[in-house]
Amino acid sequence: MNSLFTYFFLGVSLAAPIGPVKATLLNTGVKNGFYHAWFFGIGAIVTDVLYMLMVYFGVAQFIDSPYMKTFLWSFGFFVLMYTGIENLLTLHSISTDSKFRRVIRLRHSMLSGFLMALLNPLTILFWLGIYGSILVGGAGKLSEFQIIICSLTILLGVALVDFIMSIVSSGSRKLLSIRFLKLISLISSLSMIGFGIYFGIQAYHSIF
Repeated sequence: MNSLFTYFFLGVSLAAPIGPVKATLLNTGVKNGFYHAWFFGIGAIVTDVLYMLMVYFGVAQFIDSPYMKTFLWSFGFFVLMYTGIENLLTLHSISTDSKFRRVIRLRHSMLSGFLMALLNPLTILFWLGIYGSILVGGAGKLSEFQIIICSLTILLGVALVDFIMSIVSSGSRKLLSIRFLKLISLISSLSMIGFGIYFGIQAYHSIF
């Protein structure tokens, strides 16, 4: 039981830092409300499951190749820069009145979360490093069923953080002024652009 709590808090602690995916989730909650932020988080978790399976079956070594890393750094750069700049250009659309809110389908938010996490090299490095070491450390000690339970426990911790961030970001719409909401959105957008620039620099170093 104690080990399950360890895996759960591992998922919580690893999901809590504000990276490009979490910055976008917060921005989605501020702009479009809880359900869009939550579905964005679900899309990101689908990517986590995909990478966990790839690490488990040993396919992730392909992703760790220099060519694939360059591809992902480059696409991550374009996706984050585009998303960050688009969010900056739509700051004026933030409103607490649902009548003035842009209509976006939930599946679009979910797809955005999936693609954002899929093209985020930091996600890949995390699952290769952390989850890979868990599998290696548990080799011969954990049964396949125990590995599945531990993996689901990590995902539960990640999902809890996403759920809380979705509540906080969407709840801020009712508690905070429009000016402050725009400030939060501005900071998260600049954060995305900052991560995009970082990804671009990494892609440049990978190529040259």
